[in-house]
Amino acid sequence: MDDLTLKTLLGTYPGTRALKRAEVATPGVRLDFADVPVPNTAFRRAVRDLEFDVCELAIVTFLMAKARGVPLTLLPAVVLGRFQHPFLVHDTRRGPMTPTDLHGRRVGIRSWTVTTVAWLKGILRNEYDVDLDRIHWITFEDAHVAGFSDPPGVERAAPGKDLPGMLEAGEIDAAVLPGATGNPAIQPVIPDPAGAAVAWRKKYGAIQVNHLVAVKSDLARRHPDAVRAVYRGLLDSKRISGVDDDGGPDLTPFGFEANRRNLEVAIRCVHDLGLIPRRFTVEELFDDLTRSFQAV
Repeated sequence: MDDLTLKTLLGTYPGTRALKRAEVATPGVRLDFADVPVPNTAFRRAVRDLEFDVCELAIVTFLMAKARGVPLTLLPAVVLGRFQHPFLVHDTRRGPMTPTDLHGRRVGIRSWTVTTVAWLKGILRNEYDVDLDRIHWITFEDAHVAGFSDPPGVERAAPGKDLPGMLEAGEIDAAVLPGATGNPAIQPVIPDPAGAAVAWRKKYGAIQVNHLVAVKSDLARRHPDAVRAVYRGLLDSKRISGVDDDGGPDLTPFGFEANRRNLEVAIRCVHDLGLIPRRFTVEELFDDLTRSFQAV
């Protein structure tokens, strides 16, 4: 019998590289990787069109899709995790800026529902007492999930504008920019972001998960062995990558129990920002099969 072919959206990271190179086995399954170099550009297709059997998704996108009944089931497999503190930036040529200086300022973000933005809003509110309603937000994109609109008062950037250009031109005062700009004048708003990240982790006992892997819910019901093979392939790929050998916190944890606290904190953050109508339990994000997946 031929292997079951699963259309798959998955980025190339140190922990996924071996899987994407077919250096680890997925018995009974052939992963047909979509030609999408930047996975978040296809998250809308994943949740609106259900285009992929297996898909990498940002945690905010997944939770919002879950709240709207999109039939996807989470795997306890983090493929991208990081602390977001360095990514809220400003142009130091226009003077110093701290989190509380953001009141009354213009802050550019890619989308209201981007996961990095959600984590940073939670950090600003909970760690620095920033009133998010006193910031003038500028967005560039709609949410991945259908049916969500930017809140009243949020401004959409003019066509042709981009975040780095607006920041350097002084059209916005700060921006969330996960990638390096190459401009040494662009620096974090949060002082000592590395130290702030250590303090956040100690306070909450969690990491800030960005992207996990999900599968179509009917795939888990109809082909449980295929879903087991996908999870095992992801886990084996991570193991041979050596990403856990640097002595720091595991930013790509696998296993239901290993991710329980991480997901509890993420759910609370997303709910507190009004992006989902209630706090899910961690168990609700999984089904009986994927809830059984552990780190061994």
